[in-house]
Amino acid sequence: MSTPAPVASAPARFDAEATPIGVQSLVPGVAPITQADRLALRAAQPLGPKKPQRACDLGLFDLAARNQLELFTPRPAPTPAAPPDRPSSPTFPKESDR
Repeated sequence: MSTPAPVASAPARFDAEATPIGVQSLVPGVAPITQADRLALRAAQPLGPKKPQRACDLGLFDLAARNQLELFTPRPAPTPAAPPDRPSSPTFPKESDR
């Protein structure tokens, strides 16, 4: 046994309203958007710049400067110094060479 198929009834007619751009249907339960609604929506939005802004990469706001970790990283181990090829004391010309 199957249930009977629902009978298609005529679509409900909506009320209509004449506007400057033509006749428009009024849907029950839906209020039209007024100019006051549009202005309230725009007033609730955060302000934005009128022109593109440059990044503030100075001082406190410099995100790249926060990556400076050399203060906290250990220094590499010193490499042993090679023996000098010459004596470390300077050589002065002899008086006879002058």
